[in-house]
Amino acid sequence: MINLDRNKISSLSNLELLARQVVEGFITGLHKSPFHGFSVEFAEHRQYNTGESTRHLDWKLYARTERLYTKRYEEETNLRCRILIDQSPSMYFPYNHKPDFENPDKITFSIYAAAAITEMLRRQRDAVGLSLFDSEVNLHTQAKSNHRHVQLLYSYLEKLMEKPKPAKDAHTDVASTFHKIANTIHKRSLVVIFSDMFDHNEPDELINSLRHLKYNKHEIILFHITDSRYELDFDFSNRPYKFIDLETGEMLKLNPKDVKNQYSKSMREYRDLLKLKCGQYKIDFVEVDINKGIKEVLLPYFLKRQKLY
Repeated sequence: MINLDRNKISSLSNLELLARQVVEGFITGLHKSPFHGFSVEFAEHRQYNTGESTRHLDWKLYARTERLYTKRYEEETNLRCRILIDQSPSMYFPYNHKPDFENPDKITFSIYAAAAITEMLRRQRDAVGLSLFDSEVNLHTQAKSNHRHVQLLYSYLEKLMEKPKPAKDAHTDVASTFHKIANTIHKRSLVVIFSDMFDHNEPDELINSLRHLKYNKHEIILFHITDSRYELDFDFSNRPYKFIDLETGEMLKLNPKDVKNQYSKSMREYRDLLKLKCGQYKIDFVEVDINKGIKEVLLPYFLKRQKLY
């Protein structure tokens, strides 16, 4: 867990202040932006003019042609990032009346992680937009970098944290949601998804929707949010339980030991399929166990991106 000053935490008035403290704890030490240069795309060569900077000279082309050319770029703006958060009923597992930083449910964990990423992007003056979805796209902001816009995103995240568990008919429709959002992202962006990927669609439909998001050279990161103790290991006591499907409300009465092996096998096969397909289509798949804390999830990933860029 991140070591946080409890006296300072008690004085924090909103999610932004907590996000800043989290970022100070584990991102500040990264001197080079892990996303640096992502949105800079080569466009064409042009002949070098005497007296210009030699910074963008293409020396490999010079070796072949013995002529000096500079590289021109399509755009040199900062990164554009879109954060997608699944707010369907299954994301409120394990249901806790007062989830917090140290004892989160899946939606609360996603909100804290999204806030930390937003703070990181703010410091780098990168544009960030937020989308919230379940069976529909419930919120879809523009991607901007100005202070007022970032404050608005924090207010949306705070409202989401305070929102009660949605009705059971607000099931997830990940596939159609991703298709809709993909149609709205016209400029090359980093798309960060927080979802447990529980959905009534077939896996092939989900994968196709992720491939749609990859269109136009978008970079995709899927944070697969789980409570591994219960959702993967099915670690319940050996006694009868009532299990309720948070998406449909369907209820089953059974002893966990009777279904544990088959259930765990099915869940891991689904996770492994997602991981395999994401790898095939060059989508970053990050396994997230909400019991391990934000540091263990985000810091290794930021370090990875620092090496890539």
